Amino acid sequence: MNAITLTGLSKTYPTFQLGPLDLTLPMGSIMGLVGENGAGKSTTLKLILDLLRPGDGEIAILDQPVPASYPRLKEEVGVVLEELSYPAFLTARQVGRLMANAYRQWEPETYEGFLTRLDLPRDQAFSTLSRGMKMKLHLAVALSHGAKVLILDEATSGLDPMVRQEILDLLYDFCDEEHAILISSHIVSDLEKICDYIAFLHKGKLVLMDEKDRLLERYGVLKCSPEELAQLDPEIILAQRIHHYGAEALVERDKVPDGLLVDKITLEELIIYMARGK
Repeated sequence: MNAITLTGLSKTYPTFQLGPLDLTLPMGSIMGLVGENGAGKSTTLKLILDLLRPGDGEIAILDQPVPASYPRLKEEVGVVLEELSYPAFLTARQVGRLMANAYRQWEPETYEGFLTRLDLPRDQAFSTLSRGMKMKLHLAVALSHGAKVLILDEATSGLDPMVRQEILDLLYDFCDEEHAILISSHIVSDLEKICDYIAFLHKGKLVLMDEKDRLLERYGVLKCSPEELAQLDPEIILAQRIHHYGAEALVERDKVPDGLLVDKITLEELIIYMARGK
């Protein structure tokens, strides 16, 4: 079973075209959705969640079609969007009571456990919580109604390193053979820590989609002189940068001639090179 499957998914706006996208998130996996502002990450997540209707293509969650099955699927999907929004006056205790009426599979003991683990105050108004506390409260809710799939939009954005790590640990613990996570983030280093797969959106197009480890093994940074770079087959140079100290190029490791130094690449470097292009 796949957690999420997108087939030919597209959405057209007057000044922006998303897709068509073909993407599969297997169960038991965490996929990071990365890209610059305006690349289409939030639009993609909203299409999956049936908050927007696609222009074309198909969406399935747990092999069930969206939107036809979404009213039933909402029990199986935990959602945290960038816009953190509970009524300002509600406390964490009251949010729990509210969610008990919203979800048939609500687990009050699980929720209480997350409030304790995340050191969340039970009787403080939502509006008075820090952004980090608000995010943790949303995660506590998403993880307390038996969801099999988590969909998170910028769950670590704007948080201090300690809170970000706390959230990443929580997500890592959640994901096993019966669960999966799709998370978008600008903080690529966070995704590199926990993700099995990376999907890179650039200007509405899916540029990369593969296992993270395979991407980091496949690509590297060639460091050489501008003259050496000019002698290489242009087909092996995916992106390049020439500066005062020499030249750097994004390459596929196995296509580089022997004798040239190819350094390892971080996920963040790979995304930046791919976005800049040649």
